[in-house]
Amino acid sequence: MSNNEITTILGKGSSFEGKLTFEGTVRIDGEFSGQIDTKGTLVIGQSAQVTAEINAANIVIQGRLKGEVTATSSLEIHASAKVEGSLTSPSLMIEKGAVFDGSCTMGSASRSVANTSARASKPAPSAQRNGKASPPQVTAAD
Repeated sequence: MSNNEITTILGKGSSFEGKLTFEGTVRIDGEFSGQIDTKGTLVIGQSAQVTAEINAANIVIQGRLKGEVTATSSLEIHASAKVEGSLTSPSLMIEKGAVFDGSCTMGSASRSVANTSARASKPAPSAQRNGKASPPQVTAAD
């Protein structure tokens, strides 16, 4: 995340439902449900619970997020995050310990995103070749 100054905070314990548009950097630490549209930066804090369709330049996720997410510049999912949904971003960083259940498209925001849920799984023991395991397979989740 860049060192942009946070201009607005939806604090812990607060709740908002609707459409949020802004410039600059906004941090959400409370509950949000709806739509977020910005050319700026969105930070979803550790205590946040967000269910939304999000379009932003830069997105940093530290809390819980469920929805369809498009980042036109970068997307960061930190270790404390739990993300469910579809992601589109030309640049994606997922820290060890983060939970992500969904689909991801790396590329421009104009690409279509599949609405299927996927998760990486460990290869079955029978998938080993020459003593080496095959790479994880992406399978649809129920």
